[in-house]
Amino acid sequence: MSNFFAQLEQAFVANADSPALLLASQQAWHYADLLQQINRVAFEFLCFGVSAGDRVLVQLPKSPENLALYLACLKLGLVYVPLNTAYTEAELDYFVSDAEPVLYVGEQSRQDVACATLQTREARCLLVFSDSAANMQQVQAADGPAAVNTVSRSSEDLAAILYTSGTTGRSKGAMLSHGNLASNAKALSDEWGWQPDDVLLNALPIFHVHGLFIASHCALLNATPMIFLAKFDAGEVMRHLPTATVMMGVPTFYTRLLEQSELNRASVAHMRVFICGSAPLTEQTFGAWEQRTGHRILERYGMSETIINTSNPLAGERIAGTVGFALPGQQVRVADEDGKAVPAGEVGMIEVSGPNVFQGYWRMPEKTAEEVRPDGFFITGDLGTQDAQGRLSIVGRSKDLVISGGYNVYPKEVEVALDDLPQINESAVIGLPHRDFGEAVVAVVVPSAGQVTLAEVDQALTNKLARFKQPKQVLNVSELPRNTMGKVQKNVLRDRYSDLFAGSS
Repeated sequence: MSNFFAQLEQAFVANADSPALLLASQQAWHYADLLQQINRVAFEFLCFGVSAGDRVLVQLPKSPENLALYLACLKLGLVYVPLNTAYTEAELDYFVSDAEPVLYVGEQSRQDVACATLQTREARCLLVFSDSAANMQQVQAADGPAAVNTVSRSSEDLAAILYTSGTTGRSKGAMLSHGNLASNAKALSDEWGWQPDDVLLNALPIFHVHGLFIASHCALLNATPMIFLAKFDAGEVMRHLPTATVMMGVPTFYTRLLEQSELNRASVAHMRVFICGSAPLTEQTFGAWEQRTGHRILERYGMSETIINTSNPLAGERIAGTVGFALPGQQVRVADEDGKAVPAGEVGMIEVSGPNVFQGYWRMPEKTAEEVRPDGFFITGDLGTQDAQGRLSIVGRSKDLVISGGYNVYPKEVEVALDDLPQINESAVIGLPHRDFGEAVVAVVVPSAGQVTLAEVDQALTNKLARFKQPKQVLNVSELPRNTMGKVQKNVLRDRYSDLFAGSS
């Protein structure tokens, strides 16, 4: 059976009495508990009438129950569609209309789709279904059977859709198959030398590829424990570090931990490896971490469409500013515009292929054809170089994507919202270096009259955009720099204001 959950289930059963999730409350779920919750959710899904291939849209805070819900979707062959909990109602409208889910699980009800609310594990019914949708079945509380059969799926069948930013501000749904998830989980587990006694510290969100498909899968595939924190808090992470051996995080995690006076070599002596991704790690943070802890952070490179492509070596030199080598079974090339590899050391477009590469964009065949070459290589949109040994370095992005705190922000979406405001004639949104967030979203605006303030923009965008997309600074200019073709020169703006957040924390 090629259902990825079948592999996980085998490990869970074999390690039923072992700890699975270690919670901040000092409670713990064993793998037997996790299996029970998965089966309860799966049973209630079946009572509701789902079928393999149906989409389930999930917008929930991180919790053990939410993780069980994801795994129940895999078990039944449903397509799991996670959404950032910060998305507004207006943003949610698009995802509902595009994914056409049979069910939305969240903290609010929708009139345009059947809804359910996730309850705690102590509740008699894990999913409470709303009756707001027409002709919706009412699922009564039930204990359900001890186990629900795992649905047979092929490796090409969809397991999840992850929405990522589009070039016009319209989000694209990256379709990941059971084969994509399984191959990458196995490759990462091998590459990072997962040990039977490893304990993962997971303070990442699980609506994102990093916290769910990278971090969680490594622990789950090996049935090892996860310290499962609802969110990142530097003080709480420091308290849990003594019982962990592996931590995965975004650069913001490491900059904030460096502010903790108790961080030193002794406090992390038991740690096996620190891993970083989702945004570039500065050489300054890399060096400061090594000086304080004696550990060299392991950087890797991935994205929603491909999960993980490259990694610095577990055993071997980790060089600041590089993201390592292609994972086993994958290929990475730095190419010209025709997809032909450029000589070592030259800058080109990073393209990747392998069993990890997604199935395409949901209901966007034209966009898929644009970004996946006939030979199967995916055009990442990132620019990079490879040395003679194949080590990859990312030098920039061909697109203007901003990665702030590990989250993707596409400027066009923010600009559309800004340009709708009467006090703004036009805007350009850029990302600028920020010590804490990696990049900060900055709006450069041409006001219609007077000066536009950050407070005004905050107030206007509160219910339109998720908080992480909103500008952290507003700069007023008389005109935006443009080239001879009339295109705004964002590179000029980035250079002009590159030191805006110098010294910020």
